[in-house]
Amino acid sequence: MANIKKGDLVQVISGRSQARGGDRGKQGRVIEVLVEKNRVIVEGVNFVTKHVRVGQTQRGTKTGGIETHEASIHVSNVALVDPETKKPTRVGFRNETVTKDGVTKTVRVRYAKKSGKDL
Repeated sequence: MANIKKGDLVQVISGRSQARGGDRGKQGRVIEVLVEKNRVIVEGVNFVTKHVRVGQTQRGTKTGGIETHEASIHVSNVALVDPETKKPTRVGFRNETVTKDGVTKTVRVRYAKKSGKDL
């Protein structure tokens, strides 16, 4: 089970500070997790400009130009946000037994180490 999943609220914990034009301290939702590269794409963080070649759609409108979108950031540079304190925290795993329709299963559950709340 992964520490960070799609849809989690994370905070950037490294890099340049916001006063110097960086993203450290910003919070955002995870849009995509790139497991092979150990990277995540976070909403509103690490914007890059991309030059797209000018083209035309079927209706004749122009496409292309300079676009900005989120680039990936390494997993080690973000931390999950504790749902109780709204501050970055580490992730732990614990096994819990769940009974459903008379069947008992052992399930791994993620929890915030600071508050102990389930994620």
